[in-house]
Amino acid sequence: MVVPLFVGREKSVAALEAAMTGDKDIFLLAQLDPGCDDPDRDDLYDTGVIARVLQLLKLPDGTVRVLVEGQQRAQLQSLRTEQGASGEMLVAQVEAVEPAETEGAEVSAMMRSVVDQFGEYAKLNKKLSQDAGEQLGDIEDASKLADTIAAQLSAKVSDKQSLLTEIDALKRLEMVFSFMEGELGVLQVERKIRGRVKRQMEKTQREYYLNEQLKAIQSELGGGEGDEANEIAELAEKIEKLKLSKEARAKATAELKKLKSMQPMSAEATVIRNYLDVLLGLPWGKKSKLKKDIAAAQAVLDDDHYALEKVKDRIVEYLAVQARTNKLKGPILCLVGPPGVGKTSLGKSIAKATGRQFIRQSLGGVRDEAEIRGHRRTYIGSLPGKIVTNLRKSGASNPLFLLDEIDKLGQDFRGDPASALLEVLDPEQNAKFQDHYLELDIDLSDVMFVCTANSLNLPQPLLDRMEIIRLEGYTEDEKVEIATRHLIAKQIEAHGLKKGEFTLTEEGLRDLIRYYTREAGVRTLEREIAKLARKSLRQILEGKVTGVTVTPENLGDFAGVRKYRHGMSDDEHQVGAVTGLAWTEVGGELLTIESVTVPGKGAARTTGKLGEVMTESVQAAYSFVKARSPAYGIKPSIFARKDIHIHLPEGAVPKDGPSAGIGMVTSIVSTLTGIPVRADVAMTGEVTLRGRVLPIGGLKEKLLAALRGGITTVLIPEENKKDLAEIPANVKEGLDIIPVSHVDEVLARALTQPLEAIEWTEADELASQSAAPPANAPSASPTAH
Repeated sequence: MVVPLFVGREKSVAALEAAMTGDKDIFLLAQLDPGCDDPDRDDLYDTGVIARVLQLLKLPDGTVRVLVEGQQRAQLQSLRTEQGASGEMLVAQVEAVEPAETEGAEVSAMMRSVVDQFGEYAKLNKKLSQDAGEQLGDIEDASKLADTIAAQLSAKVSDKQSLLTEIDALKRLEMVFSFMEGELGVLQVERKIRGRVKRQMEKTQREYYLNEQLKAIQSELGGGEGDEANEIAELAEKIEKLKLSKEARAKATAELKKLKSMQPMSAEATVIRNYLDVLLGLPWGKKSKLKKDIAAAQAVLDDDHYALEKVKDRIVEYLAVQARTNKLKGPILCLVGPPGVGKTSLGKSIAKATGRQFIRQSLGGVRDEAEIRGHRRTYIGSLPGKIVTNLRKSGASNPLFLLDEIDKLGQDFRGDPASALLEVLDPEQNAKFQDHYLELDIDLSDVMFVCTANSLNLPQPLLDRMEIIRLEGYTEDEKVEIATRHLIAKQIEAHGLKKGEFTLTEEGLRDLIRYYTREAGVRTLEREIAKLARKSLRQILEGKVTGVTVTPENLGDFAGVRKYRHGMSDDEHQVGAVTGLAWTEVGGELLTIESVTVPGKGAARTTGKLGEVMTESVQAAYSFVKARSPAYGIKPSIFARKDIHIHLPEGAVPKDGPSAGIGMVTSIVSTLTGIPVRADVAMTGEVTLRGRVLPIGGLKEKLLAALRGGITTVLIPEENKKDLAEIPANVKEGLDIIPVSHVDEVLARALTQPLEAIEWTEADELASQSAAPPANAPSASPTAH
């Protein structure tokens, strides 16, 4: 074989130069240890090859490139070092080895097998050229065939040395065949691996190509190139940065993994994208810095709201506890009162005083439980509940959440939202509030919940979770102050009026309150002031005046005719007409009770759309008067020929409640005795069959209504005397409030003349019955009164 060699050792280079001056023959031997730099006899194999130097080329780095041609095998006899022209060199004494002649069928068969095997080997071995085995068929010498093939094999030096040492050509062929057999197995495995890698690469390249095509198509359709990848990268970055809970992080990561494997335009991908937007949009770990200055909180509440001292005290106490403990483990505040008293604006002031974000959610008409807890993601168009949605809008995990009009919640087949609120409003449970859409525990323990309602018409379990703070309404003086401080300035600004163009005097304001409004709050008053401002602005713009001052004298020109009467002291005392006091969702009201006697048989008729409780009050009052009639100067015989008709005016308005008993008794007694009832007296209280006066609720609202109506004297149950401590001083000064414990005290105060008892015996009863006209006889005319 002709092969190139690179020679670098000084001894070897000297030997080459000596050979070039002679017959150009050199002896090539392999080392036992390739790492040995200066081998001696023991470091070399015994069998080598005699070769002839064909070409020698010295390279710039001192290395010699030499082209040699192998001649024949030789056995090393001895090795010595000599001094040559270029230095020391190794000189070998060798003996040529002649290969044994081998012939026969076995050798021929072996040669054929080896040639065929080499053909397979050459196909698999990429290092060999395609025509490497073409000349092998022409070689007839077994020894030469074995050596030619051995030169092509990728075998270890020791293996090739064993082939060189073997003299027998047949054995050498067998060894070559064996080496190729083993190498073929390895090459076939390599081929499989290469095929698999190639297929994988082709698949990857195909997917890459298709993805690039898809991006190009999306870009043409309007989406920016790489939008999807950018969006996923942004979501992954958000998940990494946000202070998610362990559960939320696991859920977000799992959903993002799903999104990556989906087609961007699929419906399911949109659902997951929306879910991640909601989940990552929540204020995880973000809190508003809370204000803990109690004096500043009190100042904010005082600036925003006049009066309501008890309410403001309770709120400041609530804030003081939170400031000290840094926790909200207290009851939920529920502001209950008529419309227009400032419940919602009080919620805003609390948020302002504490430095919290303000969220208002109106619950009026909400009847679907999913509005609170969210829809499950299995539904098309599913959304989280109002709690989670508003929390996301607020951008902080500790806002003030105002649940407005909680008493207006509906209930139907879709669920009971009031029951869904139980979990939200329970400080022991809302740290792990479950929204159906998110399917995660949301911590609401830092949220300050405040509810508002017009009445306590709420499920008992919900009431149990809230602390009720009542806002009963305002007195006339308080309304004047509120209008002066807030309402007038607000309407001047709203109507674009300049300073000095509109003035409402205090006397004009009082008349506006007395004759044009009758309400617990100030909403109607604000509308009336707006009406004055509009009419004033029109006159100014028409050039009639440069400024308007509204006084009691010209109030009618701006506000129109009076809607209400103020004061009833001018009215004359009437028989059977009693002024009662009622509580409604819009505050206290005056309630007139009228009764007359008509011919009949002692029955009691009622009209005026009375409820069941009030109808029973009439029955109880009538039975009590019947039982005590002689003590009140009423002949019992009258009940055999007279009916009592009791009516409550404004018949279209439903009326019910347990506080009209003493008014009914007074009206019936007045009608039967003919003694008028004082027009300036109002009363409230339930009566028993023994004549006891039972306590009532809503005392402040009722007293305010009496004050608005011009009443001077109010009769209240004795047991309500303790509630007078919470009534404003100017209300108590404007009214003569008299606690009563028995109906006799009521009649003594309410009737214009004292009652005179009569003697009535069974003989009188029999005499009256014999004197009574027959049932079909014409009845006498009713009494004049």
